[in-house]
Amino acid sequence: MSQNDKDILYFVAFCLESFKNKHGISGKEASDLFDKYGVKQYLVKNYDVLHTQGMPWILEEIDEILGL
Repeated sequence: MSQNDKDILYFVAFCLESFKNKHGISGKEASDLFDKYGVKQYLVKNYDVLHTQGMPWILEEIDEILGL
């Protein structure tokens, strides 16, 4: 696995953890939502732009994707 792949994986995990903490849900619940709505794929596809943003902004993007 390349360093870039590791960075992306860490970023997705960090976003998932931040999301679950924000909404007070379990990691499984957050992961299931991310899978159902394609959030993980969105984060991977847009990593180059998203990882330069602050977490509050990223969490707003995720909430918007999920319709929250």
